[in-house]
Amino acid sequence: MTYTAEHGEEQSAQQRLRERRALAHRKAERVLSRAGFQGTLRDRLAVLQEAASEVHDLDEPADVYGDGVVETLERRVAGLLGTQAAAFFPTGTMAQQVALRCWAGRTGNPTVALHALSHPEVWERGAFGAVSGLRTVRVTREPRLPTADEIRTFDEPFGALMLELPLRDAGFVLPSWEELTEVVEAARERDAVVHFDGARLWETTHHFDRGLQEIADLADSVYVSFYKSLDGFGGAALAGPKTLVEEAKAWRHRYGGTVFQQFPTALSALVGLERELPRLPEYVAHARVVAAALREGFAGTDMPWARVHPEVPHTHQFQVWLPYEPDVLAEAAASQAEETKTMLFAGAWDRGGPGLSFTEVTVRAAGLTWTADDVKAAVADFATRAAEAARAR
Repeated sequence: MTYTAEHGEEQSAQQRLRERRALAHRKAERVLSRAGFQGTLRDRLAVLQEAASEVHDLDEPADVYGDGVVETLERRVAGLLGTQAAAFFPTGTMAQQVALRCWAGRTGNPTVALHALSHPEVWERGAFGAVSGLRTVRVTREPRLPTADEIRTFDEPFGALMLELPLRDAGFVLPSWEELTEVVEAARERDAVVHFDGARLWETTHHFDRGLQEIADLADSVYVSFYKSLDGFGGAALAGPKTLVEEAKAWRHRYGGTVFQQFPTALSALVGLERELPRLPEYVAHARVVAAALREGFAGTDMPWARVHPEVPHTHQFQVWLPYEPDVLAEAAASQAEETKTMLFAGAWDRGGPGLSFTEVTVRAAGLTWTADDVKAAVADFATRAAEAARAR
């Protein structure tokens, strides 16, 4: 068998396991999270049909190139964040490129300082430089937000500091409120503007013990997502000063982001703001219960070690690290769901090193019924299955 054939066979096995895991999650009766995007088209449309009339007048004419319900959503976001204005974008990738391009024109410096693990650096194929003429510099690679000292002593000038709140690829981590305010002050000392990559900003209020307006007020501009936490169909918003937003809308047009009609996405975002936003603090609080139970549960098994990161989650999402290869843990997760109708770990397992994997855990409405004892029982079963899957390899 050639290397190419072996590689193809391995990929096919991984694909079959992904499909099994997805099907098992759909059929499971108990999960910690059931995000809307995992449902069928019928499910998604049914929720929108049920709830849309609660958030907007459906007898109003449909939007055309960003008016109507899209403008209503923009005003709602600006009001929630306490900014002068907001602009709707089809994607956060586009929204942030436009925001930082506009700031570069104002500061005269196209360099953006950010974390090495920030979303544009890891997931956007170098779009800042390839599309928008921006240059990125990495302030730190540590699995935490940059510190004020790192900002003050960074050896290159930059026009904007971009902070991802929370920093997803480091474990959905946040700084303390004091640390965040010091970092912002340090950037301002260098005459740099501050932009928040707030795709998940909505759920930071519990950790910071501050309202959304007070958090957003620290930055010169803020991007928020409508699907990552709010269960919308997609879309994003850029919020900030009115002059910045007006310029951003011009660039949105140039980038192809002024879509003819967007009412389904805009309505789903308004539904998310109405239904999910008020519940996020509850999800964060229960994620801490789940995380503590996971730690205690794994400590009572034969597994050599387990790590929940952060130990006390900063949001309703966190990481779990275990000493097995990804396919072993994916098999354990799938078999647990198939045979018990309970799925403890629904997310993909990624390789963190030889014999080391991690997954992301999210707690939403479906997870609120889980007690600590429920989590520990599921952990005991999962650990047994992981050991069996490892021996069967």
